[in-house]
Amino acid sequence: MRESMMTKAVSISLETLLAAKERRASRQQEWLVRHGATLVSLTLVTPGPIKDNDDYRQVMAEAIKAFASLCQTRGWTVLEQQTFWLATGAEGLWAITKDALSVKAATIALEDNHELGRLWDFDIFSPEEGSIGRTMLAHSGRTCLLCDQMAHACSRSRRHSLPELLEHIEEKVHAYFTPA
Repeated sequence: MRESMMTKAVSISLETLLAAKERRASRQQEWLVRHGATLVSLTLVTPGPIKDNDDYRQVMAEAIKAFASLCQTRGWTVLEQQTFWLATGAEGLWAITKDALSVKAATIALEDNHELGRLWDFDIFSPEEGSIGRTMLAHSGRTCLLCDQMAHACSRSRRHSLPELLEHIEEKVHAYFTPA
């Protein structure tokens, strides 16, 4: 494994990570109230204590680019967009004038079809209905990064080691960004 995946970054404690999640939830609620429109919240799938490094920033930049392209292609109006580059992991927010179910369907397609999409986590919120999950569109949960099992089951049982997961992520990232 390359050194950059495990160094040049700060190890984040569980307490710090939970506080960051609370701040993100507060920001999401503020945006829903301020805009009264569909909210898109983007984070990355980053197992382990390191949530920010050069590779993750590249992955986030690609996710932002892919979602911006999707919005432009679909003709969706973006009321506001902001990216937060945090030690606890990058976060992106968009307020969009499109119904939440349509946006969720499109982000599921991005997550499922883009080469890096499995590393992206798009959460969609409706001002009226709150969080819009995959099951609302008859989609099953996400599969594990390494096998065909459900991600939450592998995570809960710790079926795969952290080094295994990080190596897989690093290989995926470098295969995408390194020219052939």
